[in-house]
Amino acid sequence: MDQITNNKRYDLEERCLNFAKRANKYINHLPKTITNIENGKQLARSVGSVGANYIEANEALSKKDFIMRAKICKKEAKESRFWFTLSEPLQGEQKEKDLLIQEATELMKIFGSILEKSK
Repeated sequence: MDQITNNKRYDLEERCLNFAKRANKYINHLPKTITNIENGKQLARSVGSVGANYIEANEALSKKDFIMRAKICKKEAKESRFWFTLSEPLQGEQKEKDLLIQEATELMKIFGSILEKSK
C-alpha cells in the first residue's frame, strides 16, 4: 500500500512504527504514578498493535482477512488515543501528548478510509 507523493515514498508500516517509537519514548518520560504506570502499559500494547496488525494485513490470506486486520488497526489506534488522553505527562510533554493524540486520530481516519475502499 505504498504511494508516491511529492517524490517521497509513503509507507504506512513505517509511519505506524514511528508512531509506536514516539509513544514508547513518551511513556518512558511519564511521571511514575500508579495510574500512569498502568495506563502506560495499556498504551504500549495498543500503539504496538496498530503497526503489528497492519503488517499482518499486508500479509493477509484473503480480502476478508485483510479487512479484519485493518479493522483491528483502526480499533487499536482509537484505543491508543484513549490511553493518551488518560495519561498525565509532565508539563513539558503536553505538546507531544497532543501530537500523539493527533497522530492516533489520523491513523484511525487512514484505516477507516482503507476499509471504505475495501468494500
